[in-house]
Amino acid sequence: MALKIYTKTGDKGTTGLFGGQRVPKHDIRIEAYGTVDELNSVIGIVLTHETPANLREHLQELSALLFTVGSDLATPLDPPPVYEIPRVQEYHIEWLESLIDSYDAELEPLKTFILPGGTPAAAALHLARTVCRRAERVTTSLAGREDIGDCVVRFLNRCSDYLFTAARYANRSAGIEDVPWKPHR
Repeated sequence: MALKIYTKTGDKGTTGLFGGQRVPKHDIRIEAYGTVDELNSVIGIVLTHETPANLREHLQELSALLFTVGSDLATPLDPPPVYEIPRVQEYHIEWLESLIDSYDAELEPLKTFILPGGTPAAAALHLARTVCRRAERVTTSLAGREDIGDCVVRFLNRCSDYLFTAARYANRSAGIEDVPWKPHR
């Protein structure tokens, strides 16, 4: 028997966390992992555009990893869950750092601020970066309220750095220059 998409359990404005606890749909925890889900959807949009094969592969891996971020955020540490939940780990942060370093090695050093734009993929990566920054802001608010572990906020911070660098890399790979910021007069 197939599972139905609708459960009706949220019809009164609550949703269930991993572990069974029910919270209002406007809870900061729901906002945090909902924003990560939105980020993942923007990554999906990026993947509809032409991108270099290595960037495409990295974005697909990041998309899968964002599900881990969501499950981490959807599972309070206290009380401890009765079953194992994938959590963001230090090596996930190190993976993003290694990607940033590898892209950066092929890019011209930044000498000015740049505007979002260039190729459609780069523009969508800049959009993903801004959604990631919002996810980070919401998640830091959650972290100020309760323990969420040591890695999620750092991962989101590094992820936005990665998305910025990936946007520049997408432009460079397409032979398009970044759009420099010029103050409006």
